[in-house]
Amino acid sequence: MDNEIGASFLSFSSAKLEHMMAFTRSCFERLSDEQVWQRQGDYENSVGNLILHLCGNMRQWIMHGVGGAADVRVREQEFSTDGGMSAKELIRLFEETIAEARGVIDSLPAERLMERTTPQGRDVSVLEAIYQVVGHVQLHTGQIILMTKQMCSTDLDLTMPRPR
Repeated sequence: MDNEIGASFLSFSSAKLEHMMAFTRSCFERLSDEQVWQRQGDYENSVGNLILHLCGNMRQWIMHGVGGAADVRVREQEFSTDGGMSAKELIRLFEETIAEARGVIDSLPAERLMERTTPQGRDVSVLEAIYQVVGHVQLHTGQIILMTKQMCSTDLDLTMPRPR
């Protein structure tokens, strides 16, 4: 892989995670401790569950799969948890996990992007592992934004504030 393209991919991936962090932080500034654990039914995840899930996914795919850290993920707990952490604690956990993932990505030489790794037992390239995580964070950030809009009954003006 061309090192310039690889370096650009790594830089963009890291920046995209920070961008999604900013969107999520903005949502958490509007949500109460009760709202972050609110579910409309057993078929839904709360905002808190999504944060735990994203942290577990980043830890397994980036810190473990790319960075070589131990795989400590307990995926079932990400979805079964229904409280126990405040909104402030959850956003701090997310910020710390994003920072750790970005640290792995930012320090990764572009030459490693085509190496193979096996997070969740899946044989993927390091590039694919990073791409999976960035897309996954974007997907669930969109859900968190929608849930926040619904709970707060307002637009969040995250991308282009406009008069109403």
